[in-house]
Order: sequence, then C-alpha cells, then structure tokens
Amino acid sequence: MAENEESGKPVERRGQLTVVLVLATLISAFGSSFQYGYNVAVINSPSPFMQQFYNTTYMERYGRPMEENFLTLLWSLSVSMYPLGGFFGSLMVAPLVNKLGRKGTLLFNNIFSIAPAVMMGVSEIARSYEIIIVARFIVGICAGLSSNVVPMYLGELAPKNLRGALGIIPQLFITIGILSAQVLGMRHILGNTTGWTLMLGVTGIPALIELLLLPFFPESPRYMLIQRGDEETAKKVLQRLRGMEDVNAELSEIRLEGQSERAEGHLSVLSLLSQRSLRWQLVSIIVMNMGQQLSGVNAIYYYADSIYASAGVQQNDIQYVTVGTGAVNVFMTIAAVFIVEASGRRLLLLCGFGICCVACVLLTVALIFQDSVTWMPYISISCVIIYVIGHAIGPSPIPYVVTTEMFRQSARPAAFMVAGSVHWLSNFTVGLVFPFLERGLGSYSFIIFSFICLVTLIYIWLVVPETKNKTFLEICQMFAKRNKVEIQLGDGDLPLKESKESLEDAGRVTAF
Repeated sequence: MAENEESGKPVERRGQLTVVLVLATLISAFGSSFQYGYNVAVINSPSPFMQQFYNTTYMERYGRPMEENFLTLLWSLSVSMYPLGGFFGSLMVAPLVNKLGRKGTLLFNNIFSIAPAVMMGVSEIARSYEIIIVARFIVGICAGLSSNVVPMYLGELAPKNLRGALGIIPQLFITIGILSAQVLGMRHILGNTTGWTLMLGVTGIPALIELLLLPFFPESPRYMLIQRGDEETAKKVLQRLRGMEDVNAELSEIRLEGQSERAEGHLSVLSLLSQRSLRWQLVSIIVMNMGQQLSGVNAIYYYADSIYASAGVQQNDIQYVTVGTGAVNVFMTIAAVFIVEASGRRLLLLCGFGICCVACVLLTVALIFQDSVTWMPYISISCVIIYVIGHAIGPSPIPYVVTTEMFRQSARPAAFMVAGSVHWLSNFTVGLVFPFLERGLGSYSFIIFSFICLVTLIYIWLVVPETKNKTFLEICQMFAKRNKVEIQLGDGDLPLKESKESLEDAGRVTAF
C-alpha cells in the first residue's frame, strides 16, 4: 500500500484489469452463464415444431391425437423442468464449492451441459419427448450451479473497485445467450422442422470450450487462503490476477476476513438462517431474488412470441421483434457494466424496478385496447422493450453482485444456495403458472407483476444500503445496527498500524 507524501497515511491502490482477470471472466461467463440464457429462450421460437413432434409421437404410440390440455401440460413441463433443475442445482452449490472450489465446481458442472445437449440432439431420432423433458431438467441443474458459482467466482477474483462491473458480466452473457437463441431460432436458420434438435444441442459447445480452457486460470484466492489455508498459492494467484508483485495489502485484508470468522467455520443453510448477525442480509437477498423472477421477466422470455401475437404483431414479423428485444437487452446490460461503479447498486435496483412497474401497467392498458385502436400493438411492443430496458439495468444483474457483497467467505456458499433456491423456485413458478394465468386473466396478468415490482422497490428503498467500493467486512459492519448486533474489535496480536486503518471491521459479532 503506497503512502501519501503530505499526510503520510496509506493510500489504497486501485485494482486494474489484467489479461488473466479478463480472460478468466470471459471464459467462465461464456462457458457457464451463456448457457443459462441460451436455454431460457431456446424453446421459444421452435415451440410449434416441438409441440407438433410431441403430438405426432403420441399419435404413433397410441393411435389418437393428444388432447389439448395434456399437450399444454407437457409443454409447461418442458418449460418448467428447466427452472426446477435450476433449483436442485442451487442446492448443490454450497457442498460443491466448499469441496471442489469455485473453478473446480464450474469444470465439474459441464457434465450437466454436455450430457443433456446430446440427449436433446437425438430426441427426434429416438422418437421420445420424454428425453427432452428430462434433458431440460439436467441442463437446469447446470444453470442452477453456474448462475450462483460464476458470480461468486468473479466476485472473489475481482478487486473491490471492479467487483460490480465484473459481477454484471455473467448477466451480460446470459443476455447474449438469450439473443443467440433468438437469432438461431429464426425460421430460415434453425427454428424450423429440421433444425430444432440441432438448436437444442448447441448448448454443449460452450461447455466444451470452458472444459478445455478454464483449467489454465486460477482458483479464487479467497478460497485458497481462507478455506484451504494455502497462503503461498493465494499470493501467487493474486500476483497473476493483479499483474504486480506487491499484493500484501489485499492479502492482509483476506487474511483478516478469515481471522474474523474463523470461529464460525463453514456455515450451513440451517446455521445461516439462525445467525442474528446475517438476518437482514438474508431477507434482502430473498426479496431481491423473488422480485427479480416474479416481476415477470421470464414470462416475457418464455412466451415472447405469444405475447407479441396477442399484441397484434403479424406472425412473420414476430421473430424479428423478438431478436430486436434481445439486442436491446444486451445493449442495456453492457451499459450497466460501465455505470454500476459510478451510480452504485442501489440506484440501479430502484430505477430498474420502477421502470418495470410502470411498463407492466402500461402494457396491461395497451393489451386491453389493442382491438379498438389500430396503433396500439406498437405501444405494446414499446412497453415490452421499456420493461426489458428497466430489468436489464438493475433487477437482472444487480442481485448477483449484492449477494456476493453482503456475505463473508464462511457464509457466502450457503447464502448463494438460499438465493439460488429462491431464484429458481420463483422462475419455476412463473414458467408453470403463466400459461394458465394468461388464459384466465388475459391482459390483466401483468398487473400482478407490476405489484411485485412495486413491493420489491419499496423494500430496497427502506432496507438495502449501497455496497459499492466497500470491503466485505465493511458491508458486514453496515448491517450490524439493523441486525441489532455490534462488531467487537479483536486479534490483538495483529500489528497496531493495520488494526487502526484496515482492520477496524474485524472481530466477533455479538448480539446486543
């Protein structure tokens, strides 16, 4: 840590982007996060051909056409098995990242991508729609693991001044995955009777690339030092990531975090739920992840074509509108990468949920009057695009960043397990219920999403603090008052200079 010539006080050295850090970010995000987004949208465009395959296969087996309600149920299962698999993948996060490490878990996770890619690719040859449903569940496990482990991995690789920007990169690749599925799903590419199985099988390609390249990049230095106790390796990893020899200041901060929580050990989910010092952090990530998914974003992605059709868009034009919406999503997520460190996490969350709330109300009004006003379909499309913009700048990327920042090393795996479980159960609920909700409530179904956005916005306004450019220990201290606990100073055997400046947040947490 350098010193200011006038005051003699330590001046913090800001972390820089290095080649190793950039490549580790891109490879892990493309190999894992891309697949999450791709598989969200991959069955949207070819859905008529897939449902025709379901019906034809059923008729070949039983000699009669499939009933409409049964076809709706099978299709809802095809959609909702993916988030259900994501839920089970989230339950595997804590044991795997503690046993295999962050990077090791990402490498192991590729099994859950390559196997279902092969299964879906041969489903038509095997004349089995059951294979598709099972494969969707398995690839959901892959997404459940990657959606939690990639933000955790990158959050622990990044210096604190870049943690927000790099934390949004996984969401950026999720949106790129969605856009890729929308482009490949166009009728003249793979979204047709002969190409849909190949389109489903493409998801295995990023997994193979990650499996080949990620082993050459480092494990999380926090995992190596705090959980493995390997300080020498952790120092070498930090030197590679930061591109400089002097990493003692950051190494001391990591060491401090480990010392302050050494008595806690690895927190299980049950012990996390009972920790008074983590109560409001836990409630906050649950509310944000529920708000993220129950706000209706995946209803738009899963059923975008039917939404545009009900909005009056011509059948041949729907695929282009869908791709355009995906491109807007990617562009706005890129914008969030560059503004998150300047604007902060809290402002983006508030603005994003506010925009989504208003967009859902306006979309409801537009859908109600679409039959009586000729230009109303354009208003409907505009509302969907505005909604996507709002979600892309805040609700989509920021909860992952904040979940990483709100918890220290011992609690982080269990916290991601809880956040991921809530995320995927909410996702599963929307995927399973929305077709029936749309059939029952029609245009008014988006009012429910608007109300959820409003409730989440109010909670964030009242409870969630700004976490940008703070160490994990500083954020822990920010929540101490709300949790009605105090941070007691400790570790008297540490150097006095360090304990005065950078170690003031360390110590045991006790209840008032």
